Amino acid sequence: MNYNKKTVRDIDVAGKKVLLRCDFNVPMAKDSSGVITDDKRIVAALPTIRYLLENGAAVIACSHMGKPQPSFDKWVQKQTEKGKDPATLTEAKWQKSLAELSLKPVAARLAELLEMPVIMAADVVGEDARAKAAALQPGQILLLENTRFEKGETKNDPALARAMADMADLYVSDAFGAVHRAHASTAGVADYLPAVSGFLIQKELDFIGGALANPKRPLVAILGGSKVSSKIGVINNLLEIADTIIIGGGMAYTFSAAQGGKVGDSLLEADWMDYSNEMVAKAAAKGVKLLLPVDTVIADRFAPDAAQQVVKAGEIPDGWQGLDIGPETVKLYCDAVKDAGTVIWNGPMGVFEFAAFAKGTEAVAEALSKTEATTIIGGGDSAAAVQQLGYADKMTHISTGGGASLEFMEGKELPGVACLLDK
Repeated sequence: MNYNKKTVRDIDVAGKKVLLRCDFNVPMAKDSSGVITDDKRIVAALPTIRYLLENGAAVIACSHMGKPQPSFDKWVQKQTEKGKDPATLTEAKWQKSLAELSLKPVAARLAELLEMPVIMAADVVGEDARAKAAALQPGQILLLENTRFEKGETKNDPALARAMADMADLYVSDAFGAVHRAHASTAGVADYLPAVSGFLIQKELDFIGGALANPKRPLVAILGGSKVSSKIGVINNLLEIADTIIIGGGMAYTFSAAQGGKVGDSLLEADWMDYSNEMVAKAAAKGVKLLLPVDTVIADRFAPDAAQQVVKAGEIPDGWQGLDIGPETVKLYCDAVKDAGTVIWNGPMGVFEFAAFAKGTEAVAEALSKTEATTIIGGGDSAAAVQQLGYADKMTHISTGGGASLEFMEGKELPGVACLLDK
Protein backbone atom coordinates (compact mmCIF):
# COMPACT_ATOMS: atom_id res chain seq x y z
CA MET A 1 0.00 0.00 0.00
CA ASN A 2 1.25 3.49 -0.81
CA TYR A 3 1.56 5.48 2.43
CA ASN A 4 2.59 8.70 0.66
CA LYS A 5 -0.77 10.46 0.48
CA LYS A 6 -1.72 14.09 -0.13
CA THR A 7 -2.71 16.00 3.00
CA VAL A 8 -4.73 19.17 3.65
CA ARG A 9 -1.48 21.12 3.25
CA ASP A 10 -1.17 19.96 -0.39
CA ILE A 11 -4.41 21.58 -1.58
CA ASP A 12 -5.98 25.02 -1.47
CA VAL A 13 -8.98 24.90 0.87
CA ALA A 14 -9.84 28.62 0.84
CA GLY A 15 -13.50 29.23 0.01
CA LYS A 16 -14.13 25.47 -0.30
CA LYS A 17 -16.73 23.37 1.48
CA VAL A 18 -14.85 20.45 3.03
CA LEU A 19 -16.50 17.20 4.04
CA LEU A 20 -14.35 16.08 6.99
CA ARG A 21 -14.66 12.49 8.25
CA CYS A 22 -13.73 12.45 11.95
CA ASP A 23 -13.81 9.71 14.56
CA PHE A 24 -16.23 11.05 17.16
CA ASN A 25 -17.23 7.57 18.34
CA VAL A 26 -16.68 8.58 21.97
CA PRO A 27 -17.72 6.69 25.12
CA MET A 28 -20.88 8.00 26.77
CA ALA A 29 -22.17 7.67 30.35
CA LYS A 30 -24.30 4.52 30.76
CA ASP A 31 -27.17 6.48 32.37
CA SER A 32 -28.41 8.02 29.06
CA SER A 33 -27.49 11.50 30.38
CA GLY A 34 -25.59 12.36 27.17
CA VAL A 35 -22.37 12.94 29.13
CA ILE A 36 -19.16 12.16 27.21
CA THR A 37 -16.84 10.22 29.54
CA ASP A 38 -13.68 10.59 27.41
CA ASP A 39 -13.24 13.33 24.76
CA LYS A 40 -9.76 12.25 23.51
CA ARG A 41 -11.05 11.53 20.01
CA ILE A 42 -12.69 14.95 19.74
CA VAL A 43 -9.49 16.64 20.94
CA ALA A 44 -7.46 14.61 18.41
CA ALA A 45 -9.53 16.07 15.53
CA LEU A 46 -8.92 19.71 16.55
CA PRO A 47 -5.64 20.39 14.66
CA THR A 48 -7.20 19.46 11.29
CA ILE A 49 -10.47 21.32 12.03
CA ARG A 50 -8.60 24.46 13.13
CA TYR A 51 -6.31 24.35 10.09
CA LEU A 52 -9.30 24.14 7.73
CA LEU A 53 -11.23 26.94 9.46
CA GLU A 54 -8.19 29.24 9.70
CA ASN A 55 -7.45 28.71 6.00
CA GLY A 56 -10.91 29.80 4.86
CA ALA A 57 -12.74 26.49 4.50
CA ALA A 58 -16.34 25.81 5.52
CA VAL A 59 -16.20 22.49 7.41
CA ILE A 60 -18.93 19.84 7.17
CA ALA A 61 -17.83 17.30 9.80
CA CYS A 62 -19.26 13.80 9.98
CA SER A 63 -18.76 10.66 12.08
CA HIS A 64 -20.42 7.48 13.23
CA MET A 65 -21.27 6.72 16.85
CA GLY A 66 -21.87 3.21 18.17
CA LYS A 67 -23.92 0.64 16.25
CA PRO A 68 -27.44 2.03 15.77
CA GLN A 69 -29.93 -0.04 13.80
CA PRO A 70 -31.31 2.31 11.11
CA SER A 71 -34.53 0.31 10.64
CA PHE A 72 -37.10 -0.77 13.25
CA ASP A 73 -37.28 -4.34 11.89
CA LYS A 74 -33.49 -4.78 12.07
CA TRP A 75 -33.46 -3.37 15.61
CA VAL A 76 -36.17 -5.84 16.69
CA GLN A 77 -34.18 -8.70 15.12
CA LYS A 78 -30.96 -7.67 16.94
CA GLN A 79 -32.74 -7.22 20.30
CA THR A 80 -34.49 -10.60 19.91
CA GLU A 81 -31.08 -12.24 19.24
CA LYS A 82 -29.94 -10.76 22.57
CA GLY A 83 -32.84 -12.55 24.31
CA LYS A 84 -35.33 -9.66 24.58
CA ASP A 85 -39.06 -10.43 24.33
CA PRO A 86 -40.31 -9.14 20.90
CA ALA A 87 -43.64 -8.17 22.50
CA THR A 88 -41.87 -5.50 24.58
CA LEU A 89 -40.02 -3.95 21.62
CA THR A 90 -41.87 -0.81 20.57
CA GLU A 91 -41.09 1.81 17.94
CA ALA A 92 -40.72 4.37 20.76
CA LYS A 93 -37.94 2.26 22.34
CA TRP A 94 -36.17 2.02 18.98
CA GLN A 95 -36.35 5.81 18.57
CA LYS A 96 -34.92 6.18 22.11
CA SER A 97 -32.02 3.86 21.18
CA LEU A 98 -31.25 6.11 18.20
CA ALA A 99 -31.50 9.30 20.29
CA GLU A 100 -28.88 7.90 22.68
CA LEU A 101 -26.43 7.64 19.76
CA SER A 102 -27.00 11.17 18.47
CA LEU A 103 -23.92 13.34 17.91
CA LYS A 104 -25.58 16.33 19.67
CA PRO A 105 -23.37 15.95 22.80
CA VAL A 106 -20.32 15.87 20.48
CA ALA A 107 -21.41 19.14 18.84
CA ALA A 108 -21.71 20.74 22.29
CA ARG A 109 -18.25 19.53 23.40
CA LEU A 110 -16.68 20.52 20.07
CA ALA A 111 -18.13 24.04 20.43
CA GLU A 112 -16.54 24.33 23.90
CA LEU A 113 -13.14 23.15 22.63
CA LEU A 114 -13.18 25.36 19.52
CA GLU A 115 -14.71 28.30 21.47
CA MET A 116 -17.13 28.94 18.61
CA PRO A 117 -20.61 27.77 17.54
CA VAL A 118 -20.96 24.33 15.95
CA ILE A 119 -24.09 24.07 13.82
CA MET A 120 -25.83 20.70 14.28
CA ALA A 121 -27.75 19.04 11.45
CA ALA A 122 -30.82 16.95 12.28
CA ASP A 123 -29.88 14.32 9.70
CA VAL A 124 -27.04 13.17 7.42
CA VAL A 125 -28.20 13.92 3.87
CA GLY A 126 -31.80 14.97 4.55
CA GLU A 127 -33.39 18.38 4.02
CA ASP A 128 -31.93 19.89 7.19
CA ALA A 129 -28.33 18.80 6.46
CA ARG A 130 -28.52 19.94 2.83
CA ALA A 131 -29.98 23.35 3.71
CA LYS A 132 -27.42 23.99 6.46
CA ALA A 133 -24.54 22.83 4.24
CA ALA A 134 -25.70 25.12 1.41
CA ALA A 135 -25.81 28.12 3.79
CA LEU A 136 -22.45 27.37 5.44
CA GLN A 137 -19.86 30.16 5.15
CA PRO A 138 -16.03 29.98 5.25
CA GLY A 139 -14.82 29.76 8.85
CA GLN A 140 -18.02 28.02 10.01
CA ILE A 141 -18.46 24.38 11.04
CA LEU A 142 -21.47 22.08 10.65
CA LEU A 143 -21.73 18.61 12.22
CA LEU A 144 -23.93 16.06 10.44
CA GLU A 145 -25.90 13.54 12.48
CA ASN A 146 -24.55 9.99 13.10
CA THR A 147 -23.66 8.56 9.66
CA ARG A 148 -24.87 5.11 10.76
CA PHE A 149 -28.42 6.43 11.05
CA GLU A 150 -28.35 5.94 7.26
CA LYS A 151 -28.97 2.37 6.04
CA GLY A 152 -26.45 2.75 3.23
CA GLU A 153 -23.47 3.82 5.40
CA THR A 154 -22.05 0.41 6.33
CA LYS A 155 -22.96 -1.00 2.90
CA ASN A 156 -20.92 1.75 1.16
CA ASP A 157 -24.03 2.64 -0.82
CA PRO A 158 -23.00 4.82 -3.83
CA ALA A 159 -26.24 6.85 -3.61
CA LEU A 160 -25.49 7.84 0.00
CA ALA A 161 -21.83 8.56 -0.79
CA ARG A 162 -22.95 10.73 -3.73
CA ALA A 163 -25.48 12.62 -1.60
CA MET A 164 -22.80 13.37 1.02
CA ALA A 165 -20.29 14.41 -1.64
CA ASP A 166 -22.83 16.73 -3.30
CA MET A 167 -22.72 19.01 -0.24
CA ALA A 168 -18.97 19.65 -0.53
CA ASP A 169 -16.04 20.48 -2.85
CA LEU A 170 -13.35 18.41 -1.12
CA TYR A 171 -13.12 15.36 1.13
CA VAL A 172 -10.68 15.13 4.05
CA SER A 173 -10.29 11.82 5.86
CA ASP A 174 -9.11 12.05 9.47
CA ALA A 175 -10.80 9.08 11.17
CA PHE A 176 -7.97 6.55 11.43
CA GLY A 177 -10.09 4.36 13.71
CA ALA A 178 -12.49 3.76 10.80
CA VAL A 179 -10.22 3.57 7.71
CA HIS A 180 -10.16 -0.24 7.72
CA ARG A 181 -13.86 -0.18 6.83
CA ALA A 182 -15.13 0.54 3.33
CA HIS A 183 -18.18 2.61 4.31
CA ALA A 184 -19.90 5.42 2.41
CA SER A 185 -18.37 8.15 4.60
CA THR A 186 -14.89 6.57 4.89
CA ALA A 187 -14.27 5.47 1.29
CA GLY A 188 -17.31 5.87 -0.98
CA VAL A 189 -17.32 9.68 -1.01
CA ALA A 190 -13.80 9.68 -2.50
CA ASP A 191 -15.32 8.42 -5.77
CA TYR A 192 -16.99 11.83 -6.16
CA LEU A 193 -14.60 14.33 -4.53
CA PRO A 194 -10.83 15.00 -4.48
CA ALA A 195 -9.73 13.20 -1.28
CA VAL A 196 -6.78 13.95 1.03
CA SER A 197 -5.79 13.11 4.61
CA GLY A 198 -5.99 15.23 7.74
CA PHE A 199 -3.14 15.54 10.24
CA LEU A 200 -4.25 12.58 12.37
CA ILE A 201 -4.12 10.08 9.50
CA GLN A 202 -0.92 11.66 8.17
CA LYS A 203 0.73 11.01 11.57
CA GLU A 204 -0.43 7.38 11.61
CA LEU A 205 0.88 6.82 8.07
CA ASP A 206 4.19 8.48 8.91
CA PHE A 207 4.77 6.49 12.09
CA ILE A 208 3.27 3.04 11.47
CA GLY A 209 3.88 3.17 7.70
CA GLY A 210 7.44 4.35 8.33
CA ALA A 211 8.08 1.59 10.88
CA LEU A 212 6.88 -1.06 8.43
CA ALA A 213 8.50 0.34 5.28
CA ASN A 214 11.79 1.75 6.56
CA PRO A 215 12.34 1.19 10.29
CA LYS A 216 15.31 2.33 12.32
CA ARG A 217 16.82 -1.04 13.30
CA PRO A 218 16.76 -3.25 15.18
CA LEU A 219 12.95 -3.42 14.85
CA VAL A 220 11.39 -5.14 17.87
CA ALA A 221 7.69 -6.11 17.75
CA ILE A 222 5.93 -6.88 21.05
CA LEU A 223 2.69 -8.79 20.56
CA GLY A 224 0.34 -9.57 23.43
CA GLY A 225 -3.38 -9.92 23.93
CA SER A 226 -5.49 -12.99 24.37
CA LYS A 227 -5.65 -14.78 21.04
CA VAL A 228 -3.16 -16.08 18.50
CA SER A 229 -6.01 -16.18 15.96
CA SER A 230 -6.44 -12.38 16.07
CA LYS A 231 -2.72 -11.75 15.52
CA ILE A 232 -1.93 -14.32 12.80
CA GLY A 233 -1.69 -11.82 9.98
CA VAL A 234 0.40 -9.46 12.10
CA ILE A 235 2.91 -12.13 13.17
CA ASN A 236 3.17 -13.37 9.58
CA ASN A 237 3.79 -9.89 8.18
CA LEU A 238 6.24 -8.90 10.93
CA LEU A 239 8.29 -12.08 10.38
CA GLU A 240 9.21 -10.48 7.03
CA ILE A 241 10.25 -7.17 8.62
CA ALA A 242 11.19 -7.46 12.32
CA ASP A 243 14.52 -8.41 13.89
CA THR A 244 12.91 -9.60 17.13
CA ILE A 245 9.32 -10.64 17.93
CA ILE A 246 8.23 -10.87 21.58
CA ILE A 247 5.12 -12.89 22.47
CA GLY A 248 3.15 -12.24 25.68
CA GLY A 249 -0.41 -12.21 26.94
CA GLY A 250 -2.89 -15.06 26.70
CA MET A 251 -1.70 -16.16 23.28
CA ALA A 252 1.67 -17.24 24.75
CA TYR A 253 -0.06 -20.29 26.30
CA THR A 254 -1.05 -21.58 22.86
CA PHE A 255 2.63 -21.39 21.82
CA SER A 256 3.62 -23.12 25.09
CA ALA A 257 1.08 -25.94 24.65
CA ALA A 258 2.15 -26.39 21.02
CA GLN A 259 5.68 -27.10 22.26
CA GLY A 260 4.44 -29.74 24.68
CA GLY A 261 4.06 -27.53 27.75
CA LYS A 262 1.39 -27.89 30.45
CA VAL A 263 -0.85 -24.81 30.56
CA GLY A 264 -3.45 -25.84 33.18
CA ASP A 265 -6.64 -23.80 32.80
CA SER A 266 -4.93 -20.98 30.87
CA LEU A 267 -6.40 -19.50 27.73
CA LEU A 268 -5.72 -21.96 24.91
CA GLU A 269 -6.63 -22.02 21.23
CA ALA A 270 -5.97 -25.68 20.49
CA ASP A 271 -6.87 -25.19 16.79
CA TRP A 272 -3.93 -22.78 16.42
CA MET A 273 -1.17 -24.93 17.96
CA ASP A 274 0.16 -26.17 14.59
CA TYR A 275 0.19 -22.60 13.33
CA SER A 276 2.17 -21.50 16.41
CA ASN A 277 4.83 -24.13 15.70
CA GLU A 278 4.95 -23.02 12.05
CA MET A 279 5.65 -19.46 13.19
CA VAL A 280 8.49 -20.63 15.47
CA ALA A 281 10.00 -22.59 12.53
CA LYS A 282 9.54 -19.65 10.15
CA ALA A 283 11.26 -17.29 12.59
CA ALA A 284 14.22 -19.67 12.90
CA ALA A 285 14.48 -20.01 9.10
CA LYS A 286 14.43 -16.23 8.64
CA GLY A 287 16.86 -15.48 11.48
CA VAL A 288 14.20 -13.55 13.42
CA LYS A 289 14.54 -13.81 17.22
CA LEU A 290 11.18 -15.07 18.55
CA LEU A 291 11.02 -14.66 22.33
CA LEU A 292 8.47 -16.63 24.37
CA PRO A 293 7.89 -16.44 28.16
CA VAL A 294 10.28 -18.50 30.31
CA ASP A 295 8.13 -18.13 33.45
CA THR A 296 4.59 -17.07 34.23
CA VAL A 297 2.49 -15.69 37.08
CA ILE A 298 -0.38 -18.09 37.68
CA ALA A 299 -3.63 -17.73 39.64
CA ASP A 300 -6.06 -20.23 41.14
CA ARG A 301 -8.99 -18.33 39.57
CA PHE A 302 -9.68 -15.37 37.28
CA ALA A 303 -10.08 -12.65 39.91
CA PRO A 304 -8.16 -9.56 41.10
CA ASP A 305 -7.58 -11.12 44.54
CA ALA A 306 -6.77 -14.67 43.39
CA ALA A 307 -3.96 -16.65 45.06
CA GLN A 308 -0.87 -16.46 42.85
CA GLN A 309 2.56 -18.01 42.35
CA VAL A 310 5.34 -18.00 39.76
CA VAL A 311 6.14 -21.17 37.79
CA LYS A 312 8.30 -22.03 34.80
CA ALA A 313 6.60 -21.70 31.40
CA GLY A 314 4.96 -24.99 30.41
CA GLU A 315 4.66 -26.17 34.03
CA ILE A 316 1.25 -24.79 35.03
CA PRO A 317 -0.64 -27.25 37.25
CA ASP A 318 -4.27 -28.19 36.62
CA GLY A 319 -6.74 -25.79 38.24
CA TRP A 320 -4.36 -22.83 37.77
CA GLN A 321 -4.18 -20.32 34.92
CA GLY A 322 -1.50 -17.95 33.62
CA LEU A 323 -2.47 -14.27 34.00
CA ASP A 324 0.87 -12.45 33.51
CA ILE A 325 4.48 -12.94 32.41
CA GLY A 326 6.89 -13.85 35.24
CA PRO A 327 9.90 -11.89 36.59
CA GLU A 328 12.51 -13.75 34.48
CA THR A 329 10.45 -13.07 31.35
CA VAL A 330 10.10 -9.41 32.32
CA LYS A 331 13.93 -9.15 32.48
CA LEU A 332 14.33 -10.98 29.14
CA TYR A 333 11.78 -8.75 27.38
CA CYS A 334 13.03 -5.47 28.88
CA ASP A 335 16.61 -6.34 27.82
CA ALA A 336 15.37 -7.01 24.28
CA VAL A 337 14.02 -3.46 23.84
CA LYS A 338 17.00 -1.63 25.43
CA ASP A 339 19.01 -1.22 22.24
CA ALA A 340 16.11 -1.24 19.76
CA GLY A 341 15.85 1.39 17.02
CA THR A 342 12.07 0.96 16.62
CA VAL A 343 9.55 -0.82 18.87
CA ILE A 344 5.97 -1.62 17.84
CA TRP A 345 3.75 -2.82 20.69
CA ASN A 346 0.29 -4.30 20.26
CA GLY A 347 -1.44 -6.10 23.12
CA PRO A 348 -0.81 -6.28 26.90
CA MET A 349 1.43 -8.90 28.56
CA GLY A 350 -1.23 -10.03 31.05
CA VAL A 351 -4.56 -9.14 32.63
CA PHE A 352 -3.48 -5.53 33.26
CA GLU A 353 -7.00 -4.59 34.41
CA PHE A 354 -6.18 -6.47 37.67
CA ALA A 355 -3.39 -4.62 39.54
CA ALA A 356 -1.93 -7.93 40.78
CA PHE A 357 -1.41 -9.10 37.19
CA ALA A 358 -0.37 -5.81 35.57
CA LYS A 359 3.33 -6.04 36.54
CA GLY A 360 4.49 -7.50 33.20
CA THR A 361 2.62 -4.91 31.14
CA GLU A 362 3.85 -2.11 33.42
CA ALA A 363 7.48 -3.29 33.24
CA VAL A 364 7.38 -3.35 29.42
CA ALA A 365 5.79 0.13 29.35
CA GLU A 366 8.47 1.42 31.71
CA ALA A 367 11.24 -0.14 29.59
CA LEU A 368 9.82 1.54 26.47
CA SER A 369 9.68 4.88 28.31
CA LYS A 370 13.44 4.63 28.94
CA THR A 371 14.61 3.45 25.51
CA GLU A 372 15.99 5.80 22.85
CA ALA A 373 13.97 3.90 20.23
CA THR A 374 10.97 5.19 18.27
CA THR A 375 8.11 3.63 20.26
CA ILE A 376 4.78 3.00 18.54
CA ILE A 377 1.77 1.74 20.52
CA GLY A 378 -0.77 0.05 18.26
CA GLY A 379 -4.07 1.26 19.68
CA GLY A 380 -6.68 -0.78 21.54
CA ASP A 381 -5.74 -2.43 24.85
CA SER A 382 -2.03 -1.52 24.66
CA ALA A 383 -2.96 2.17 24.25
CA ALA A 384 -5.38 1.86 27.19
CA ALA A 385 -2.64 0.18 29.26
CA VAL A 386 0.02 2.88 28.71
CA GLN A 387 -2.58 5.59 29.43
CA GLN A 388 -3.76 3.84 32.60
CA LEU A 389 -0.20 3.17 33.82
CA GLY A 390 0.88 6.78 33.20
CA TYR A 391 3.44 6.23 30.42
CA ALA A 392 1.50 7.72 27.50
CA ASP A 393 3.53 10.95 27.30
CA LYS A 394 6.79 8.94 27.10
CA MET A 395 5.80 7.10 23.88
CA THR A 396 6.66 8.44 20.43
CA HIS A 397 3.26 7.61 18.95
CA ILE A 398 0.05 6.06 20.28
CA SER A 399 -2.27 4.95 17.49
CA THR A 400 -5.87 6.15 17.57
CA GLY A 401 -7.20 3.01 15.86
CA GLY A 402 -7.18 -0.50 17.37
CA GLY A 403 -8.60 -2.53 14.47
CA ALA A 404 -7.13 -0.19 11.84
CA SER A 405 -3.60 -0.31 13.27
CA LEU A 406 -3.81 -4.11 13.51
CA GLU A 407 -4.82 -4.42 9.83
CA PHE A 408 -2.15 -1.85 8.92
CA MET A 409 0.49 -4.03 10.64
CA GLU A 410 -0.83 -7.06 8.79
CA GLY A 411 0.05 -5.28 5.55
CA LYS A 412 -3.62 -5.16 4.49
CA GLU A 413 -4.88 -2.37 2.28
CA LEU A 414 -6.99 0.09 4.29
CA PRO A 415 -9.93 1.24 2.09
CA GLY A 416 -10.13 4.66 3.80
CA VAL A 417 -6.46 5.30 2.98
CA ALA A 418 -6.28 3.66 -0.44
CA CYS A 419 -8.99 6.06 -1.71
CA LEU A 420 -6.88 9.18 -0.96
CA LEU A 421 -4.87 10.97 -3.63
CA ASP A 422 -1.19 9.96 -3.90
CA LYS A 423 1.45 12.66 -3.54
